[in-house]
Amino acid sequence: MFLKKLVRSCVLGVKNAPRGGQALSAAAARKQHSQAQQQGTPVSSIRPETSSARTLMDIGTRRIFNEDHDIFRQSVRRFFQEEVVPHHKEWEKAGQVSRELWEKAGEQGLLGVMIPEEHGGIGGDVFSAAITWEEQMYCNCTGPGFALHSDIVMPYIVNYGSKEQMEHFVPTMTAGKCIGAIAMTEPGAGSDLQGVRTYAKKDGSDWILNGNKVFISNGWMADLVVVVTVTNREAKTAAHGISLFLVENGMKGFLKGRKLEKIGLKAQDTAELFFEDVRLPASALLGELNKGFYYLMNELPQERLLIADMAISSCEFMFEETRNYVTQRKAFGKTIAHLQTVQHKLAELKTEICVGRAFVDNCLQLLSEKRLDPSTASMAKFWASDLQNKVATQCLQLHGGWGYMWEYPIARAFVDSRIQPIYGGTNEIMKELIARGIVSQK
Repeated sequence: MFLKKLVRSCVLGVKNAPRGGQALSAAAARKQHSQAQQQGTPVSSIRPETSSARTLMDIGTRRIFNEDHDIFRQSVRRFFQEEVVPHHKEWEKAGQVSRELWEKAGEQGLLGVMIPEEHGGIGGDVFSAAITWEEQMYCNCTGPGFALHSDIVMPYIVNYGSKEQMEHFVPTMTAGKCIGAIAMTEPGAGSDLQGVRTYAKKDGSDWILNGNKVFISNGWMADLVVVVTVTNREAKTAAHGISLFLVENGMKGFLKGRKLEKIGLKAQDTAELFFEDVRLPASALLGELNKGFYYLMNELPQERLLIADMAISSCEFMFEETRNYVTQRKAFGKTIAHLQTVQHKLAELKTEICVGRAFVDNCLQLLSEKRLDPSTASMAKFWASDLQNKVATQCLQLHGGWGYMWEYPIARAFVDSRIQPIYGGTNEIMKELIARGIVSQK
């Protein structure tokens, strides 16, 4: 059973759950499960949704999860609290996390969670992968690029790669010994992937790759990069002439530029990549020639839902952080939580977050059933990331001047949230994609 691999290092108790994180013990979960079975009640019906839970980050909530997921979440939460939180400030200064962290994540079964065991992954489900995304946001540490590596890059290799490519890369990626990135964006091509100019031309059985990419997450530390490349300049449309290549660190002509200095995500390495006459063997082609744009469109819904789930999780963290603050901060002889204007603002925020969570959880269910369509994923991405920025702004405001201080978690969450409406396709593009489905329907 995949869960044994996922939680092989898990002790059932949870040590020091983060603020607001009420853990449902495994024993309590089993007791509820037994009672439900005796009463003939569906197990999912006894799990409170976030709107009725004690906090928005409670373990043991939401009907899409089960008891096994709760145990896994305990393990993941402990990992982030013990292995990430204490070092994150140091990594923010360095502009990257340590390689040791990647290998520790691999040892704990936190990488390649959704990748089938037969291909070298963990063999977990969508919901287990979502737990890793959510727990990273709950600890407010955006440095580790685990989600990109595991749930954006690795699926390309598993879904379109050859047996040899899978056997060569996937096990080491699951172990955290090979860090993955995907290079789409160029200085002149962002959300419009048909504007890509990086070009690979045939040279015998090899390919010669030239071009450059920018804003590549995991780019500085990457050992393997999926590169979006034009291979047919004469295609009837740009989309029909794009292919994907696997480019490895150390290949002659593959150069990494500086680590980019960003306003947020300071511990996540983001870089420019340059390809100067990089000779690639035929085996570096990922999938079929000139099918790259199709592959990208097929995988983007999962990427956009990942962004949406992390956005809602960040909202949940920021809300609980702010609730804790206003119930302690005093003004005019009382805590500011006694002010009606503060109470109403918290009521508004919680309502919007819970509405967003319900939609995102529905999308996760659809993804697990392979029924998540691009339009719905685009809705989730733009709605959740816009909400994340709204929540960040209003929660910072409720902190007053202290919210503007970097030492306060809300300040870091505020700047980190700003990228969410931009990457994965800007929210303006998301609305275009949604609108196409509306106006084309008769």
